[in-house]
Amino acid sequence: MTDAVAAGGYPQGVKLGVDVGTVRVGVAICDRDSILATPYKTLDRNARKNSDVRVIAKLAEELGAVQVIVGLPRTMKGEEHASARMATDYALLLAAELSSRGLAVPVNLVDERLSSVSAHRNLHEAGMSSRDHRKVVDQVAAAGILQHAIDMQKARGADVGSRVTAPSPSVDLGAGGVDEPVRAVPADTAQSSDNGRQQ
Repeated sequence: MTDAVAAGGYPQGVKLGVDVGTVRVGVAICDRDSILATPYKTLDRNARKNSDVRVIAKLAEELGAVQVIVGLPRTMKGEEHASARMATDYALLLAAELSSRGLAVPVNLVDERLSSVSAHRNLHEAGMSSRDHRKVVDQVAAAGILQHAIDMQKARGADVGSRVTAPSPSVDLGAGGVDEPVRAVPADTAQSSDNGRQQ
């Protein structure tokens, strides 16, 4: 896996965006020039076996992804609650899975306030009935998260969000997740406050 980094200090190439939910996980991808994020697929969340985590890691490997952006849901006041902890734990599982495959693909948590609200609005404006939103809203939200991140990277000339580090190999992730809580390590204190999901 190449770890191409731009002169500005952020990875250049295909990136994945991930919107984590308790039931579904949305996945988006962007092109090699990191210009446009596109909805890719929606996975069923399997917290017992983490099969969805493995699917995303395999996709990153197959596409030669240089980074994975996971949405970090905060409240409008910038606070982190249960959904933010869930996203952080998911990012850690993903980082561990990528590491176990020998892939040096960074996983960053990026503020995603209002991303789901925006996704629902965009689908409505596109003429899709509210009943059909459920099938694609997670991947559309993931595309919004990824687009926001790549736009911020270009605007700032630097990486964005908080980098998560895979747990030590001595920590057994098992089939059900991490044995003990491990938190994200800030890669950059820059966080956006104008995009993400409302809690």
